Amino acid sequence: MSLMNKVVLITGAGAGIGRATALAFARAGARLALVDIDEEAGQETARLVQNAGSAGLFMRADVTQAVEVAQMVQATVAHFGRLDCAFNNAGIEGPPTRTADVAEAEFDRIMAVNLKGVWLCMKYEIQQMIAQGGGVIANTASVAGLVGAHSMPAYAASKHGVIGLTKTAAVEYARKNIRVNAVCPAVIRTAMVERALEVMPQLAEGMIAANPSRRLGEPAEVAAAVLWLCSDAASFVNGAALTIDGGLTAQ
Repeated sequence: MSLMNKVVLITGAGAGIGRATALAFARAGARLALVDIDEEAGQETARLVQNAGSAGLFMRADVTQAVEVAQMVQATVAHFGRLDCAFNNAGIEGPPTRTADVAEAEFDRIMAVNLKGVWLCMKYEIQQMIAQGGGVIANTASVAGLVGAHSMPAYAASKHGVIGLTKTAAVEYARKNIRVNAVCPAVIRTAMVERALEVMPQLAEGMIAANPSRRLGEPAEVAAAVLWLCSDAASFVNGAALTIDGGLTAQ
């Protein structure tokens, strides 16, 4: 799955799945444009990528802002000359709240980052990929985009939306040599999950017991799937929502 000299843009690159994926691409020979709203975390990922022997350019951007998203794509192309792959991974969670109790502002905040943010990224990435003759996009959805997620209504809605956007774009741009897929992780051991477990520590044991694999996933396991989706090894994979869940949704 060599991606030697491919130019890869990753949002949410400062930690967790984003950082693990950046390092996986770096080891595969790619050149990285790294985006996060947390400048310190993003710069640290860029240093790690450079230490792995790859080129890493960090840019701070808010994926809910069209101007900033357009600029990050433009800056990537200005620096590296093209955009071969994009991993739209930036996302947030909210406090555990049932549907009727979610505050409107909280619902809007989650949808803005998780769904509108992915759409804005795709909008400008696809424009560049059409202009250069093709490319590959991977979006971070979730198993919460495939089934209901108790006390996570806005998050689940946003991730269902990501899968809808992914499938639609895959159909629209296949003839332009652009593939668009999504990954759907279950609970992965990231800072986001750790924050949730701090609020509800009893969840950890339950989540592990509910999974046929009897463990949480690791960021590197998601990274490996993203790397495959963006490589020529997955050249006929388009419009997929790939579960990375230890068998959770197979039950």
